[in-house]
Amino acid sequence: MEQVYFLILTSIVFSNSVVAPPPGGGPPAYSTDLETTLRDKVFTNYSTQQRPSQRVIVHVSFTLLTINDLNIKDQTMSTTGYLTLRWKDNRLKWDSPIDGADYSNVKFLFSTESYVWRPALIVENSVSDVKIISDSNTPMRILNTGNIEWSPMGLYVVSCESDITYYPVDSQTCYIKISSWGYTSSEIDLQSKSSNILLGFYSPNGEWDLLSTTSEASAAKTRGDFSFSSLQFTVHVQRRLLFHTLNTLFPVALMAFLIPMVFKLHPEAGEKIGFALTVLLAYAVYLTMISDSIPSTSFTPCYLSIYLVFILALSSISVLCTILVLNFNFGTEDDPIPSTTRLLLVSVVGKLICWKRQSCRSQRKVGDSTVELVEEFSSSSDDTGEKKEEQITWQDLSDILDKGFFMLFTIVILLSTAIFIAIIFSKRASE
Repeated sequence: MEQVYFLILTSIVFSNSVVAPPPGGGPPAYSTDLETTLRDKVFTNYSTQQRPSQRVIVHVSFTLLTINDLNIKDQTMSTTGYLTLRWKDNRLKWDSPIDGADYSNVKFLFSTESYVWRPALIVENSVSDVKIISDSNTPMRILNTGNIEWSPMGLYVVSCESDITYYPVDSQTCYIKISSWGYTSSEIDLQSKSSNILLGFYSPNGEWDLLSTTSEASAAKTRGDFSFSSLQFTVHVQRRLLFHTLNTLFPVALMAFLIPMVFKLHPEAGEKIGFALTVLLAYAVYLTMISDSIPSTSFTPCYLSIYLVFILALSSISVLCTILVLNFNFGTEDDPIPSTTRLLLVSVVGKLICWKRQSCRSQRKVGDSTVELVEEFSSSSDDTGEKKEEQITWQDLSDILDKGFFMLFTIVILLSTAIFIAIIFSKRASE
């Protein structure tokens, strides 16, 4: 008998929770027929041409899915994401009985932009498709309080003013600007739902690191005699270093140090001028490649371009210096050496580079005393003890020029490369 009572009680409880209304006459349980009836009632005499109220407040948030590309040459940024719009339409609420019928068990309805009024918005700085944001396939969620939530997906290609000063160790700031269209700021007020772009589903980009994002209302846009509400979503990104270090910075620096190596080749080898011209042409080609990847116009210069032009100028000068060295090397005894040339190269340049025929003085400390090492090569003694000046040839002057140019170009390239690296990485260290 107890088992029979238990089964009867269980059957009553189950039937009350699913099918039958609760005792006391509560709202009917959810069913598709109930939702259909509700839909017919709330959409009766509803017009999509009429806004819900005199001034509609639209809360907007942007969810960034990925940064597809940031092209500093074309000054555009392509992103994939979706806007989430929230507003209230009191014509579509059923949190209180309608015609005496209670529909509180129907928590929400779904519809599309074809049947529900929506705010007309545009992406101001779009470069691919400037039109009203629309997505007839994305349903709108309508709550029983009249609040509506809509999240149209989109591919946003926007203009992005590039700063190529520190390229390729650069960072860029781009904006996605949303503005109302048709409805003025007194009719639609766009407000940011969050202070940042939402990144819950963000997938990292292989070339750019996402540093920060912001979301804020911007000044109302004036078109003609009317002002329109506007929002601005900011994306601050930084270029990843590995690829461009291996493919840009390292080859540039490596080729720069090939320039002084031309003065280590012996003039008799016959490859000095060919080597110098090869390095010059390599830099010219690299400068062309770099120029193709950066904007043709910019308010600020690119330090990498300045460095390449400077090294290209050094490479051009090295070709002229190589020609001078070769002319000296193949000079003959029939051509006398001018005294000024002899004095300048032997007495001045020779001492600076410690050439073998000049005295080089170096000091080193041994304990508390200083030992001076002096090597005399400027003259030699004959059998009678008298000194006579040793013969200087054109080949000797060529050797002095080779060593002098090698030291000069090496020092200049070391300093310029160190300064260039310090400048472009200073920006990265400060971020």
